[in-house]
Amino acid sequence: MTTLGATVNVGQVLRVLLQTVGWRDIVDIAIVTFLIYRLLILIRGTQAVQLLLGLLVIGALGVVADILNLPVLSFLYRNGGQIVLIAVIVLFQPELRRALDQMGRLGRIRYGRLPRNGVELRREVDELVRAAVRLSERRVGALIVLQASSGLEEVSMTGVRLEAVLSAEALLTIFFPNSPLHDGAVVVRDGRLVAAGCVLPLADQMGGVERVGTRHRAAVGLSQTTDAAILVISEETGQISVAQGGTLVRGLDAPALATTLGRLLGLPLAEGSHRALRIRPRPRATPVERS
Repeated sequence: MTTLGATVNVGQVLRVLLQTVGWRDIVDIAIVTFLIYRLLILIRGTQAVQLLLGLLVIGALGVVADILNLPVLSFLYRNGGQIVLIAVIVLFQPELRRALDQMGRLGRIRYGRLPRNGVELRREVDELVRAAVRLSERRVGALIVLQASSGLEEVSMTGVRLEAVLSAEALLTIFFPNSPLHDGAVVVRDGRLVAAGCVLPLADQMGGVERVGTRHRAAVGLSQTTDAAILVISEETGQISVAQGGTLVRGLDAPALATTLGRLLGLPLAEGSHRALRIRPRPRATPVERS
C-alpha cells in the first residue's frame, strides 16, 4: 500500500508540474542550459576556469554578507557590481570573442563563397602535401594557415598581400631561409595565397604539449580563436604538425597529412584512405624545438 501510495503521489506531482510549467518555460530552461554548456566548453582548459571560480567566490561572499548583515562587505558588494562587470568583460575577452565568432558562423555557412569541387580541393591538398614534404626534408620552418569560415582579414593585414595561385613552388620560395617573408605565416583561402609574412597570436597554454617553439605556439594560438587549420613544419626537427581547435597533431607523414588536410577541407575520402592516417611516435630524447 505504501508503494502504491508513493506511486500515486509521484504521479500527482508530475501532473501538477506539467500543468504549472508551460512550453515557454521548457524552451527558456533549454536555452539557458545550452548557453551554460557552451560556456563551459569554451573555457575548458583555459585560465578562464580559475577566473570563473574567483567570481563565484566573490558572489558567495556577497551572499554571506547579506545573510550575516555585514555592513561594510555588503556595501562593497552592492556598489562594486559595475566594476566587476567591466572586469569580467576585460578578463574574458578572448572567450567572449570566440563565443561571438562561433555564433556568427551560423552553422559554418560561408557567405558569398561558392562550394568548391573535388578537383580543386584535391589539387590544393596535393600542393600543400608536396610543399610540406619538401620543406620537412630540408628542415625549413614554415607556417601555413588554411582559412575556413572564420574571417582572417586582420591576420592578412599584418603581412604582405600576394593574391597568387597556390603551388608548392610558391610556398618553397616564400619559406626559403633568405626570403624576407620566411619568418611569418602564409594565409591560404580557396586555393590562393592571400598574404605572406603574417603575424599570428601566441597561445598562452598548449594543453599539455611540451617543448614547442614559437611557430607551434602561434599555430595553436590562432586555432584557439578561429576554425582555421594551421600547418606547421619544424625548423629544428623537420616534423610536420597540424593545429585546429586548439589541438596540435604532430608527427604526420605524407599519407597522414593528405588524409588530415582532405578531411579538414571537406574532401571526400576514398575507401581505405583512413589507413594512411598514422602518426609516427616522437623520439624520447629530442632537443627543444626552435621552430
